[in-house]
Amino acid sequence: MATATARVPVLMSPMEKNLFAEKAQQAGISLGELFRRAAASYQTRENDTLLEGMIIQMQKSTTQAENAIDDALAFVEKSNQRIAQMETSGKKI
Repeated sequence: MATATARVPVLMSPMEKNLFAEKAQQAGISLGELFRRAAASYQTRENDTLLEGMIIQMQKSTTQAENAIDDALAFVEKSNQRIAQMETSGKKI
């Protein structure tokens, strides 16, 4: 890794600084290293775009499943009506 020579001032509350400093200490690294690692692991909108695509596909699949269930329930209802009609008219099923 290159020698760190550039500064990036970051303003935060004292409570945030204490929280981050504690995390860095627990990890055995400096506060600067904690921020560098966090920034390096940050994923841009690439993951958001993928997730949005998955959500859209899930919504489509859910709609298709709901329609299929509605169709099946309508079929069963019509079948039940035919059976009831046959039973009241005395026809054997």
